[in-house]
Amino acid sequence: MIRSIVPAVLALAAAFVTGSVQSEEAFPTKPIRVIVPYAAGGVVDVQTRAVTQRMATELGQPMVVEARPGAAGNIAADFVAHAPADGYTLLVSAPFLINNPLMESHLRWAPKDFAPVGRFTLSPSYFVVPASSPAKTVKEFVAMAKKAPKPLQFGDGGSGSTQNMANEMFKIVADIPLEPVTYKGAPPMVPDLINGAFSMAILPSSVAYPHIKSGAIRALANINSTRSAQLPDVPTIAEAGYPEVTALSWYGFHVPAGTPPEVIRKLDAALQKATAAPETKERLVNAGGEEAYMNTADFAAFIKADAVRWEKVANAIRK
Repeated sequence: MIRSIVPAVLALAAAFVTGSVQSEEAFPTKPIRVIVPYAAGGVVDVQTRAVTQRMATELGQPMVVEARPGAAGNIAADFVAHAPADGYTLLVSAPFLINNPLMESHLRWAPKDFAPVGRFTLSPSYFVVPASSPAKTVKEFVAMAKKAPKPLQFGDGGSGSTQNMANEMFKIVADIPLEPVTYKGAPPMVPDLINGAFSMAILPSSVAYPHIKSGAIRALANINSTRSAQLPDVPTIAEAGYPEVTALSWYGFHVPAGTPPEVIRKLDAALQKATAAPETKERLVNAGGEEAYMNTADFAAFIKADAVRWEKVANAIRK
């Protein structure tokens, strides 16, 4: 009896190995969905398309970009977390993947529901005030806030974003009272900021840059870790005296946990080639970002380190 079972087991194992190799060679055999957690036509959507258009060429299959905005990224994350783990559904990930679970309870997803593929871009964000503001530096703004008879207000584009967390950290380290004026994202707050309806905001470069260049608003600092080639004369927030507020806006790809490693390798290889293409780099810059590719392993390590940092920020905010 044992002799009759062994050949069958060996045959099954051989079939499994052959099937796995064929599966690896075959992927992808159909279009890949890429879920963007922000509005169509926005900076993340545009940057994603810049990358996926070239990835599709590398993979030999279309990559269909689909916007599922809302709930600070939670709608998109929930959708992808419950999608089949086969590599045909990707989430455009951002700091909300770390921050939302730190700031919200009862989410229908968790970071463990995802596996990283790779990072493709970074986008600077700017600490800005209306052109009419007397503050010319961040320290002058802090002094102004401390002298104000009532708390100054700031524009808040939604919980979990890099800009929101940086705002909250700034309040703590500057030791000033600031009240949020909440908007659904960054673009809607710009007209009110220009008109002086509130005193400051931290805005992504794609939203802030045109209005900084026109003189409608003034950039006091870049909250990235380095100065931007976009506005090289604007100091970093560390140079302005508040290094704790430094934050990176990054975007990458995640897939549902359990996606086969060989599938992730193929996606990562396509991402690497796409981000290395000069036309992709140019499109990312035109969309307010900069190419910042990280492979799967490096991206996973980056996220782990970023999560430790943001957990400290979240604990400070909750105190």
